[in-house]
Order: sequence, then structure tokens, then C-alpha cells
Amino acid sequence: MQEAIRQAVLDGDGTKTRKLTRDALSQGFAAQQILDEVLTPAMDIVGEEYEKGERYVPEMLMSAEAMKSAMVVLKPLLVEAGVEACGKLVIGTVEGDLHDIGKDLVAMMVEGAGFEVINLGAEITAEQFVNAVKEHKPNIIGMSALLTTTMIHMPDVIDALKHVGLRDQVKVMIGGAPVTQSYADKIGADGYAPDAANAVKLAITLARK
Repeated sequence: MQEAIRQAVLDGDGTKTRKLTRDALSQGFAAQQILDEVLTPAMDIVGEEYEKGERYVPEMLMSAEAMKSAMVVLKPLLVEAGVEACGKLVIGTVEGDLHDIGKDLVAMMVEGAGFEVINLGAEITAEQFVNAVKEHKPNIIGMSALLTTTMIHMPDVIDALKHVGLRDQVKVMIGGAPVTQSYADKIGADGYAPDAANAVKLAITLARK
């Protein structure tokens, strides 16, 4: 059963993943066990294959969606069992930027790693990021930009967080096509990830700090 679920995630088959997850629960598998022993390792494989060039973004999205379909089944049970998320991430594409495929992939994969994720969407202003931090109290915010003309809004968000005294309460990670580690260092972000697989690793690292 566990191998079948894992393979369904790797195949990006959401319908099958959801059905097999329900079947596993009816056979006595615990929700936490399915998450820790099957789903998360499957997404680790997806990330590794992407890094090796053996899997492409559309395939990653399909696997992430399959994982998400299983989480719809598992989440109420995890909450009921009192399982705490390993962190909380607020994520959005910055002001003026409509691109959200990469951001959505990061959101799904980070959620699959056990985080609570609040996906704000695209074209998110500094004020909206600040309001989301006030409301949701995440330990990480993630910002994405696909254009050099919009990545300039990333430091605006960091400055806005400083202005209201929230910068020390949240880690900031950034990513997107034009973004680099040197840019992250320049604007005072806590981390940079070049792709979704590395974003998961970075989120886990930042959550532990």
C-alpha cells in the first residue's frame, strides 16, 4: 500500500493518490505515518529528480498536486491528533508581478514537507505582506519575482517589516528567475532558493533557527 501511494505521487496521479490514502487509513495506517513515511519521501524523490534534470516543472506540479490531494484527506486527522506543523509560511509574488506557477509549486511542496502555508497569490504589496504577518504570525515569509522590474519590491517588504517592528520575528526567503544569492544578501533576506526543491530545504533550515 505504501509503495502504491508513493508511486501514485511520483506519477502525478491525484485521483489515485487520494483513493489509496483513504484505503491506507481504512487499513489502519495513521495519518502521520502516511505523511512521514510515504508522502514526504516521495516528494523528496521528486525534488532530487528535478535537480538531476530527470523531471521538469510540469511533472513536479503534477506530483505536488497529487500530494495535495492526499493532504486534503489527512489534514483533518492530523489536526485532530494534535500534530503541529513544523513551521508556518506566508508566501506571495511581489507587487506588479503576475507570475505564480513557481510560487505555487514552492507552496505545495513546502506544505507537503509539513508546513502550514498561507498562499497570498500574486501582485502582493509590502503592506499586504505586513498585514499577513500580523494576522497569521508565520515564522517565515517567502517572496517570488520573475521580472527584474518587480524584484525591486522585495526590499520594500523587508523595510516595511522593519518599520512596524516585525522583521526580527520572521525569516525572509526569496526566489525567482532573476533573483540570486548575492541579491538576497544585498537586501538582507535570510535565504535564497533557486528552485522549489531547494526552497523546501531552506524553509526547513530557517524554521529550525
